[in-house]
Amino acid sequence: MNESSTKTSTGPLGFLGGAFDPVHTGHLRGALAARESLGLECVDLIPAAQSPLKGASAVDSGHRLAMLKLAVANVPGLGVDARELKRSGPSYTVDTLAELRRDWGQGRSLFWLIGSDNLCTLPKWARWQDLLDFAHLAVLDRPGTSPPPPVVAEWLMHHEADVAAATSRPAGRVVRLQQPLLDIASSEIRAMIGDGRDPRFLMPDVVMEYIETHELFARGSA
Repeated sequence: MNESSTKTSTGPLGFLGGAFDPVHTGHLRGALAARESLGLECVDLIPAAQSPLKGASAVDSGHRLAMLKLAVANVPGLGVDARELKRSGPSYTVDTLAELRRDWGQGRSLFWLIGSDNLCTLPKWARWQDLLDFAHLAVLDRPGTSPPPPVVAEWLMHHEADVAAATSRPAGRVVRLQQPLLDIASSEIRAMIGDGRDPRFLMPDVVMEYIETHELFARGSA
């Protein structure tokens, strides 16, 4: 994002975390759809140094960050925030949200975007019930998602609100976004590349060109 101009405004901001290994069209369409639905000034994509619930990324953080920057370079309203890559150890969302709240002040509406498929793993997140102390949670529905466990379903019901109610306050609410999303997974893209198949149209052309130039994700590559 253009931080200098955003610092002088007061509109709500959104953030989407993930490995982005690699970033694909589903990530970008989800971020844009959330921006439009919630009236966000900007959505920053935040690559994790190490996702606590996943194994090591297939490629290093430098490549993942470079692909993200290429993907959003000409997309108004999308940006990249590399703060998690600067921290050692696992990238805990609650720590990132605490930092974002300190950076943006106590009065700004902040939204952390997650796919509905992540709700099933929420109890495994560090201090997951503290997330709403720092931001709202915007849940993007994904096709074929299983229902969350009862403890999460009850938590969601207690905190769920509409967009207007959420954007009128800094944090503390859960918003469900019903727009259709593309069912694309980074793991499927990596498998396609490893098998020598063409992943065209599943990611921006500039990202695919970067992958080809650096020979990423191919079988036997580092």
